[in-house]
This record gives sequence, C-alpha cells and structure tokens, in this order.
Amino acid sequence: MKISYTKNFIKLSKKLSPKLRVQLIERIALFSVNPLDPLLRDHRLKGKYKEYRSIDITGDYRALYLMQGTEVIFDVVGTHSQLYG
Repeated sequence: MKISYTKNFIKLSKKLSPKLRVQLIERIALFSVNPLDPLLRDHRLKGKYKEYRSIDITGDYRALYLMQGTEVIFDVVGTHSQLYG
C-alpha cells in the first residue's frame, strides 16, 4: 500500500497544534501497518464525502482519505464539526 498526501492535507496538518500533529503522524503510521486496527475506527462516509473513508486521530479529529487501487491518498484533516458541519 502506498500512502500519499494532497497539498490540502499538508496545508491543514501544518495548522494543527504540535501535539495534534504528533498524534496525526502516529495514527497514519499505525494505519500503514494495520489499517484495520480498532483504534483507528476506520469507516466509509456518506453524503458529500461518500467516496472517502475516515480514521480517528483523537476523539474529535478525523483524517479523510481516498482509495485509488493500492494507493491511499489523505486529503482532509479536521474536527468532526469542521468536516461535517
């Protein structure tokens, strides 16, 4: 599995606090080893993000990604209300 990041994802992740950035890196590292780890709570989305999947970074922060063949493309990161509100 190849993991890549959109410019938007990188821009949004740079706005996170240092603590959240560390958590984001840790969760993506966990995802790269075991995408099905229950800690990630990986799930398919509905509505405007119906082509995306989501993993939990913290209780409120999510990272959204797209699957294209064997490539995972992280596209958006933010709070639940920022993303779905």
